[in-house]
Amino acid sequence: MSHGKTREDNNCLNCGHQVEERFCPLCGQENIESRHPFYYLFTHFFEDFTHYDGQFWGTLKNLLFKPGNLTNIYLEGKRQKFVPPVKLYIFVSFITFFMFALFPFNINFGDRKDTKDPDKLGLFDKATTSEVKKIIDSIKAKPILTKEDSISIKSMSVLTDPTQESIEEKLQMDKKIDVDINYGGYNTRKSYDSAAAKNPSVLDFIELPLAHKFFELKEKGVTKAEIIKNLTEKSFHNLPKALFIYLPLFAFFLWIFHNKKKWWYFDHGIFTLHYFSFLLLNILFVFLLAKLANLSNVGFITTLLYLTMCALLIYSIAYFFIAHRRVYHAHGLVSMIIGMMLFTINFLAFMFLIVGLGLVSFLMIH
Repeated sequence: MSHGKTREDNNCLNCGHQVEERFCPLCGQENIESRHPFYYLFTHFFEDFTHYDGQFWGTLKNLLFKPGNLTNIYLEGKRQKFVPPVKLYIFVSFITFFMFALFPFNINFGDRKDTKDPDKLGLFDKATTSEVKKIIDSIKAKPILTKEDSISIKSMSVLTDPTQESIEEKLQMDKKIDVDINYGGYNTRKSYDSAAAKNPSVLDFIELPLAHKFFELKEKGVTKAEIIKNLTEKSFHNLPKALFIYLPLFAFFLWIFHNKKKWWYFDHGIFTLHYFSFLLLNILFVFLLAKLANLSNVGFITTLLYLTMCALLIYSIAYFFIAHRRVYHAHGLVSMIIGMMLFTINFLAFMFLIVGLGLVSFLMIH
């Protein structure tokens, strides 16, 4: 409820109806002063969303820790206690996109010019090096070292030796797309277009733009590292968009696998909105934890952050099965079988969508 000052007049400014208390009984508009201080523009949105009565925080608590509870309550007709599904999804999407824009997702392959400096290691190198060192120390702590132990220590020491060639160097990530690299056996756009004109294919609408982009990047002298970095960043930022596009299809698969008379497509849509709102928040949490892990120089904290990210990813999968059973009230085994089928189908379909967005992201590389 708003904290605005109540008007002295009892006529509704929206419909003109007589207002006995704070809200108009005809149109529902709050009978408060229409002119406010400037800061009201910034506080009104959050005030209206949270209602200051715990509606938003109660919704968030149920969404994160009580899978399926919000959907059950909404389908029972109790729709004033928590934030509506559509409004919740739009708000969570806004926050996610805002945070992505505020803290851009960067992929660092590591600056190997000074590999002795641990701060120069890439995003995943810190945690990996720390874990390998722990394993080596545990082997060395044995009273008697076998031949196999000695071989293991030597082989793993290579991974922690900063003077050794990195994975990025082995893959020649700093190498440009030169004349030795071709697309489909063709070194130039002209030769590729000539061959495509002679032998047209039904997939030309996909292959031609990809080939043209490849030759464009080749002419610009773009390195492998730059391509992977741009592709990863754009794909990650396109993930919330992919979820939004996939919303109706996810609900459609739910509709196929459940009783059509008992469950309407609308019901599946509500379940989908709540689950995807949870997924967006989960993606946001993983994103922020990855940022913190990249900034952390303490091995224990970095490892803990990565373990937390793994736990969140596992929870996002388990969340679906728990929510599905609680909402659709199926027998445990039946719910598990249907859940596995739905999860597999949706995973494959979503991966197909991700590949499509990956291709679009590749075409957007400059």
